[in-house]
Amino acid sequence: RQPAQVLGTALTTAHGIQSAAWLLLLLPVVSAAVLLLAGRRADAWGHILGAAVPVVLFVYAVVLFFSVKGESNREITLHLFSWVPVGGFNVDAGLLIDPLALVFVLLITGVGSLIHIYAVGYMAHDDGRRRFFGYFNLFIAAMLLLVLATGFLVLYVGWEGVGLASYLLISFYFNRNSAATAGNKAFFANRVGDVGLSLAIMLMFAYFGTTSYQGVFSHFGPGGNATNGVATAIGLMLLLGACGKSGQFPLQTWLPDA
Repeated sequence: RQPAQVLGTALTTAHGIQSAAWLLLLLPVVSAAVLLLAGRRADAWGHILGAAVPVVLFVYAVVLFFSVKGESNREITLHLFSWVPVGGFNVDAGLLIDPLALVFVLLITGVGSLIHIYAVGYMAHDDGRRRFFGYFNLFIAAMLLLVLATGFLVLYVGWEGVGLASYLLISFYFNRNSAATAGNKAFFANRVGDVGLSLAIMLMFAYFGTTSYQGVFSHFGPGGNATNGVATAIGLMLLLGACGKSGQFPLQTWLPDA
């Protein structure tokens, strides 16, 4: 009985850890809101809050990674709420937790923690340090939503959130012409790439009637009904979006200025 009880406790604990994955999004969003809305009152401690959030998220991500690693089914979908229930078209807001997503979560929170900690000293004498950490926490939240999304439409929300946070950080010193120009350049170049991503999502909905990963992928490969033309168009539009966000040719011109 004792080994069975230990196993049951471990599974219950693992389930509890996984069901709390929404904290990966909530904590940085709340922290960003506090830092950006609290005003000067948060100047004395805002950087501590901003730097502590990604560290806490990284520790939780490590625990979450090993809890999923021990599962027989390593693809866990955490439903949050129904976002777009319109007739036969339903988009659920949720998180897809699997080893690939968690590798990116560890990368975002791990490297993000180091950057935040470094910025505590680097921005020590900057009057806008609280605002900087607010933008950075928003960046963390958007990146985590992007890699944990259950479908392309939810991914698009995280994608645009990353674009917004990038613009705010690049043009952080908005009173400098160089920073303001670089921020605008990044914003417009990313919008071109984002058009590609949005067109890809529209094509998915038009041809497949869904934007979820599972629904879209089921139309490809053996037994799928996606034509070569549709597959090529979707692939190229997704590639255009990636080129814009990562500063690749022909949408690389914003990156040096940033």
